[in-house]
Amino acid sequence: MIDESVMRELLSRLLDWEDARVGFDAAISGIPPRYRGVKPAGAPHTLWQLLEHIRIAQHDILDFSVNASYREQKWPDDYWPRREKPPSAAAWERSVKQVRRDRRALQRLAASRRLALTDRIPHGSGQTYARELVLVADHNAYHVGQIVLLRQLLGVWPPKRRAK
Repeated sequence: MIDESVMRELLSRLLDWEDARVGFDAAISGIPPRYRGVKPAGAPHTLWQLLEHIRIAQHDILDFSVNASYREQKWPDDYWPRREKPPSAAAWERSVKQVRRDRRALQRLAASRRLALTDRIPHGSGQTYARELVLVADHNAYHVGQIVLLRQLLGVWPPKRRAK
């Protein structure tokens, strides 16, 4: 039997895992503003659209996990931004900060001993807290990979290292 504290630590780490892939923070680090709304030929999304999609979906899963009054959003309309470009540099920064803030909230949820990871979410249809945490990690990893690929196509990967 797996020690629940070990599982809690693993799930918490999985949310910003960098053991086998690039993490969210590294993937979005140092993206020049002029590339944030550019869609390379053949690509389905821009960096802004991927960032916003990660933010929206992650927040939705967090909200579902903790809010008994949760209201389901419409797929796919409510999960993707309509604009290809961020409206401003401040909007980009707000989105990045929200992803990080919600990730920390999910990590606190994973660590919380007030609930069992295998408990079903009371207002759900069979989902468990562990399932939702893994879902966020898996979803984000997929789209972070897309961010890295877009950055490669745009010629802005890897991030430039700052001089010490």
